[in-house]
Amino acid sequence: MARLRPGWFVVLCSTVLLVSSWLPWLVTSADGGGRATAIGGRLGHIGVPPNGFGVGQLIVVLGSTLIVAAAMAARSLYSKLSSTAALANSVVLAVLVLWYYRLYVAEPVAAGYGLYVGGGAVVVAAVLSVFAMVAAWSDTGRRR
Repeated sequence: MARLRPGWFVVLCSTVLLVSSWLPWLVTSADGGGRATAIGGRLGHIGVPPNGFGVGQLIVVLGSTLIVAAAMAARSLYSKLSSTAALANSVVLAVLVLWYYRLYVAEPVAAGYGLYVGGGAVVVAAVLSVFAMVAAWSDTGRRR
């Protein structure tokens, strides 16, 4: 019987991160209020994030690459390399989420629930990537 590999849970966490990028990551009540998403969408009067490609868009792009790397690890396609890439990618994503917080969350702008959902998903993905890497490196020599 096939077993559920940890890489699929990393894929799930990365999908949660990508969905949370559409949720409000920044909120403010100043000037009538407003919200901003990680991908740059704005509603109301909020001055951050600036226009153009930024940290939020980079989080989305790297979240997509995390899905690919974790799915490859789960399917045992270059499992050692892909699980290592998934771990590195999830750690970089965690740093980027912290950087996003440090850049844009300051009075009167507060963190929205999307930032917390995305940050939590990245932390769980990093922990599960360690398990995926251990599973990939311990399967050496075994064939299905």
